[in-house]
Amino acid sequence: MLKNIPAILPPELLKVLCEMGHSDVLMIGDGNFPAHSMGKNAIVIDMAGHGVPEILDAVLQVFPLDTYVEKPVNLMEVMPGDPTKTPIWDTYKEIIAKYDDRGADAVGNIERFKFYDVTKEKAYCIISTGETATYANIMLQKGVVFPDMQPAPYKKA
Repeated sequence: MLKNIPAILPPELLKVLCEMGHSDVLMIGDGNFPAHSMGKNAIVIDMAGHGVPEILDAVLQVFPLDTYVEKPVNLMEVMPGDPTKTPIWDTYKEIIAKYDDRGADAVGNIERFKFYDVTKEKAYCIISTGETATYANIMLQKGVVFPDMQPAPYKKA
């Protein structure tokens, strides 16, 4: 076991998050997202027993968002004419604000089919969840772990 690692994060995901480098893309998909067909070139991790908000909160405890781009977080836009409401997006923005000073300003939207294309082309990892909210897919671009983000090294007293 490790200290200060959210228990929800399985060892396989921790390994992948650690392997990811600056600007790599992590996609967390809702229960309807076609993770396996979209992720033919990505690592797909099944976390079907969990919803996106709890996974997002745990991931952001160990995963820095990219500070070199304006929108390191992207959501799948609702299709024109679709009456679906997306209150889960407000939850995401609250979670993001806990870990990134930009808060909601770090979040953008990508048209649905472009979101699929970006996932196919750029996703290093796709987390498949049991999230029941629709349009609950979220894409994160990894940032840099700067030295001041690390605990201070041990100093002998």
